[in-house]
Amino acid sequence: MDTKFIRNFSIIAHIDHGKSTLADRLLELTGTITERQAREQFLDSMDLERERGITIKASTVTMYYVRDGQQYTLNLIDTPGHVDFHYEVSRALTACEGAILVVDATQGIQAQTVANAYMAIDAGCQIIGVINKIDLPAAQPDTVAQEIEHVFGIPAAECLWISAKTGDGVGQLLDAICDRLPAPPDRSDEPTAALIFDSQYDDYRGVICYVRVFSGSLWPRQRIRFIGTGAIYQIVEIGQFRPDMVPCDRLTSGQVGYVVANIRRIADVRVGDTITDDLRPTDKPIKGYRPAVQMVFSDFYPAAQTDFKRLRSAFEKLSLNDASFSFVPQNSPALGFGFRCGFLGLLHMEIIQERLERECNVDVVQTAPTVSYEILLKDGTIKRIDSPSELPDMSKVAELREPMVRLEIITPIDSIGGIMKLADARRCKLLKTDYLNPQRVILHFKAPLAEIVYDFYDQIKGISHGYATMDYEFIGFEASDLVKIDILVNGEPVDALSSIVHRSVAEQRGRRLILKLKQTIPRHQFEIPLQVAIGGKIIARENIKPFRKDVTAKLYGGDVTRKMKLLQKQKEGKKRLKSIGSVQIPQEAFMSVLEASKGQ
Repeated sequence: MDTKFIRNFSIIAHIDHGKSTLADRLLELTGTITERQAREQFLDSMDLERERGITIKASTVTMYYVRDGQQYTLNLIDTPGHVDFHYEVSRALTACEGAILVVDATQGIQAQTVANAYMAIDAGCQIIGVINKIDLPAAQPDTVAQEIEHVFGIPAAECLWISAKTGDGVGQLLDAICDRLPAPPDRSDEPTAALIFDSQYDDYRGVICYVRVFSGSLWPRQRIRFIGTGAIYQIVEIGQFRPDMVPCDRLTSGQVGYVVANIRRIADVRVGDTITDDLRPTDKPIKGYRPAVQMVFSDFYPAAQTDFKRLRSAFEKLSLNDASFSFVPQNSPALGFGFRCGFLGLLHMEIIQERLERECNVDVVQTAPTVSYEILLKDGTIKRIDSPSELPDMSKVAELREPMVRLEIITPIDSIGGIMKLADARRCKLLKTDYLNPQRVILHFKAPLAEIVYDFYDQIKGISHGYATMDYEFIGFEASDLVKIDILVNGEPVDALSSIVHRSVAEQRGRRLILKLKQTIPRHQFEIPLQVAIGGKIIARENIKPFRKDVTAKLYGGDVTRKMKLLQKQKEGKKRLKSIGSVQIPQEAFMSVLEASKGQ
């Protein structure tokens, strides 16, 4: 196939600006799907995506578009918009030469618009500016076009005005894709090199690799080698996404498709690896992906109906097509064997938990999420910890470092005061202020990740009446005055309830946490003391009162010594119970750590 008639592109935008709807219109206009097949969010195949109205997994589809008698092959890779799934966006852009930047005509440029656009520029993609939702009464396409020119340098006159909902202007967009986006270079004579940009697991066919061929070609029965792992396989089937998997005879330079090669072990495939011909291998592997940096960690333990092996198997399947998710075995005295899991953010964690329950039919007990920290020990070694329980004796620690992020908040100017006050309370430092237009501003902060990852986004949405958006990027670890809060339940420390916080809020947060625990831990037959300790020193205590049976109810008058004797006997029994009884801690108690952090 002549590569000059191939276009590989992604649609990038802030969440809810119309990426999936635009993809639907492109599929219809190119005849890739029939009117009978058409449905909203066609490329969002997961139930979770359709329910929440968001894209979670990058989807791929090949479309054919005839223009001036010439057929073009358009390979679209749809991308998510939420900050937690930026890794999916970066993978999609590496396989493309172009990107369509969609901006809502009523909302203008938002935080993720900026993040995704710069990601596309870094990937070397040619960008077409598209202003969507021009059919709405509140649309201001002229103002938004000026914003795009001001922030990204794309001339306002070159931005296309469309309505993905009605289809208005989408035909001109298809022409612009053919005219403005570059074709992939023709490297069909060079040795085979194909980038794995995604993968999925099929119970019958094994691992299916999503590939972009950069040079050479792939064909059935070809012996291929994975450069990263060194594994050798024979291709059983290759094909394209139209949008279902359709087998073909060959994938050549510049094309996008899938490879099935009887790969049974999930661990044998790494996203970002290069596939080459075993007999004529390439000596230039394609530059892969920067490994995803997990920012939020939580422990998952099997619940009543699930065993450890089933949970491990479920995690392995999920990690295959989500390289930004990681898990390692973990053992807790209170909860038994489980896994310490790493996520890009809270939404990412929530999605993984729901997919575990729906797709894998697995029930889990989950602890409150924490961020990772870096420790400089007195012997000069640097150690990274993902859980407060991993913190060594503080006498060996020279410095505790917390993760810092570059935070961007786009907000209407009338909400600046409230957001600045919230940011100051969360230890955020203002770096600079940029005005998009007289009504909207971008605030740039340096912020501790632990202070913004939980409920900060909800708070700024409330302050700005829903108009503010935010995006953050990890920039490194920085020394800070941090302490570990230990929670003792009935005299025993519970690792899953411990947390690392700034010294200035440690006592306040510890007291709030045991008040939450007092409400969530049920009463027992004996009194349960709840204590907060910082560095071995108890700073707060609450007691959960025991159940008390009225043992004197059967007495009617008589000597008072009979009553005292029964009460003393009850007291002795409770004392014995306390020495041998174990406290039952429900799932809600572990999430109280989060609730306590929200109170400030």
